[in-house]
Amino acid sequence: MTLGRSRAGHTRWIIASATVSLLVIVPVAVVLANLARDSGGVWEHLAETRLAEYVGNTIFLGIAVTTIATIIGVATAWLLTACRFPGCGVLTWAQLLPLAVPGYIAAYAMTDLLQFAGPVQTALRSWTGWAGGEYWFPAVRSLPGATVILAMSLYPYVFFAARASFLTLPTSVLEAGRTLGRGSLGTFLSVAMPLAGPAIAASSLLVVMETVADFGTADYCAVDTLATGIYRTWLGLDSIVGAAQLSSLLLMGVLVLIVAESVARGRRRFHQTAARDAKSHRRHLRGFAGIGALAACALPVLLGFALPAGRLLWLAVSSWDPADAERLLGHGRNTVALAGISSVLAVSLAVIVVFTKRLHVGRLPRAIAVACRMGYAIPGPVIAIGLLLALGWIDHRINDASRWLRPDSALPGLLLTGSVTALLIGYQTRFLAVALAVIDTGMLRINRKLDDAARGLGARPGNMLARIHAPLLRASLFAAGLLVFVDVVKELPATLMLRPFNVDTLAVHVYQLASDERLDSAAPAALAIVVVGVLPAIVLHRLLARPVHGQARSRPEQPDA
Repeated sequence: MTLGRSRAGHTRWIIASATVSLLVIVPVAVVLANLARDSGGVWEHLAETRLAEYVGNTIFLGIAVTTIATIIGVATAWLLTACRFPGCGVLTWAQLLPLAVPGYIAAYAMTDLLQFAGPVQTALRSWTGWAGGEYWFPAVRSLPGATVILAMSLYPYVFFAARASFLTLPTSVLEAGRTLGRGSLGTFLSVAMPLAGPAIAASSLLVVMETVADFGTADYCAVDTLATGIYRTWLGLDSIVGAAQLSSLLLMGVLVLIVAESVARGRRRFHQTAARDAKSHRRHLRGFAGIGALAACALPVLLGFALPAGRLLWLAVSSWDPADAERLLGHGRNTVALAGISSVLAVSLAVIVVFTKRLHVGRLPRAIAVACRMGYAIPGPVIAIGLLLALGWIDHRINDASRWLRPDSALPGLLLTGSVTALLIGYQTRFLAVALAVIDTGMLRINRKLDDAARGLGARPGNMLARIHAPLLRASLFAAGLLVFVDVVKELPATLMLRPFNVDTLAVHVYQLASDERLDSAAPAALAIVVVGVLPAIVLHRLLARPVHGQARSRPEQPDA
């Protein structure tokens, strides 16, 4: 009887975990299913006019942004790990600050700072006496401008992964490279880079996916990409089928990138054989070398965080109107409510998936976990289109049933797509992977002997989770909820497409004002998003600051990639 109850309990957990995975599987399946549908000539129109430009700009942005972000992230990570120079301590944690400034907000701030009527060009004309048209100045609202802005916003992903790998490199391996006649640069290129290669490749893939999914930066910089094309096709051409077909193209491109990275990585594995003292064997840089390293590490922080955040602060203070406070407070309440509910839901669903994988060792639970993690790789516009189609179909079936059961009564209308339900589901599809990654890592630190002891005492899975795992996962649950909260606050395209009428978040409010060229009015809300975005930067810095000594020598399993 006890064995039967145990198997039934395990089955219920697998069913619950599989149900969670539908949040990711259904939107993807619905989008791909629209490839063969008739778009009423919209797809043919796009193919003849804008499709080549959409694809070309998307590919260029993906390659250019990833190349720049990877070079900056790897170079700063190596300098701040292998060298010691004035200011290196402050710059180590400051490298993560650009994560607090979403690309679209950086675009708004840098455009206002560098435009013709902005303070930089105004000062330049004042100092030189030049008039308009007598000098050349780079245009921020352009393809190169969008490239630089996105690279400065996303390079911390590569920095975090590269520095974490460099910190765990065995000192003996680096010393062996120097003994064989390799200089500092040679040791970096021939030893450190190959060993950190898988982590750098994975973080670069994340940069590519964030770039091709970007909507706000590309839209404001007047760069036509697949992400902006999806929104314009859905809204401007009033063709959700055409938007779904563009979404399919973008989704297949992302899947190709994921498969290519996985194949390129192959079966290569790198294992640490000895702990490295992060503070020892660091080369002291003095004179011009130290100044150069300081400038190289400070410039990305200046462009990615200090300048946009400083400009927003100036605009917010100089143009603050108390009459806007109530409206800003309302948008802030909407944002906090949506982000709070979404983070609680994401953590709860992630716990179900992670605990099922731990409870039932096998391919099915692991496959479910991998499927749930794929949501973060799906661009926001693709998720929005998939959910609009799927939930719209459900709404129509509910109305059909209501019409059949109660023909004389009013129809219920759009219960899902016309409420915040669609928005909350979209956030789970997009950010469940964030909570999964953090909670899965925390679960791996819990010794399985505790599970065996609980089973021996007759504990059921639910009791074991509540009384053993949940208390030990408290820090991981908090970190996962915090990261999801911040991601929801910053999310723009999915919110813009799925939100019901009269429910605007801070991100949507900023986007609407910036689209009307009212950057001074958008500054307070944009600054609030930046302040909230600093929180995960602090969390990541604390993770990087943890010592590498004392780590477990063996683990029963590894988190899913």
